[in-house]
Amino acid sequence: MIFKQKIHQQYLQLVQDKIDVFQDMISSLTEDSKNDAKGSAGDKHETALSMMHIEQEKLTHKLKESIEQKTILDKIDTSQIHNKVAVGSLVKTNNLIVYISVALPKITIETQNIFAISPQSPLGSQLMGNQAGFTFEVNNSKFTIETIE
Repeated sequence: MIFKQKIHQQYLQLVQDKIDVFQDMISSLTEDSKNDAKGSAGDKHETALSMMHIEQEKLTHKLKESIEQKTILDKIDTSQIHNKVAVGSLVKTNNLIVYISVALPKITIETQNIFAISPQSPLGSQLMGNQAGFTFEVNNSKFTIETIE
């Protein structure tokens, strides 16, 4: 498996793990609210149900975001090599390795730190459409694109 495919696989697994956790948490809250509804009464009961419902809405929103991230990742063809930075590009600079996909936490593969960013992010929008040799600045640090995969 090539380096870019390893990165993609790890990010897919990370997002799938988040989806599984959110689904489990939502299922657990649903079960708790059903059990709570059977044996409680009064204001405390209503407050507890309301709090569970709010938490369930938050988790549902996070689940939806994670599913959207997975959908974007699923559409990326890791075998495609890019001449210009595009969604699915692995961009190596003199100081940074960036995977243009969706905003996700930093990962480390083969002792290299990888940052997944969205094309809409400030850095992503600077990189999009540019070729190797392009120089840009982030937080007063200069970077040059060395390779694009």
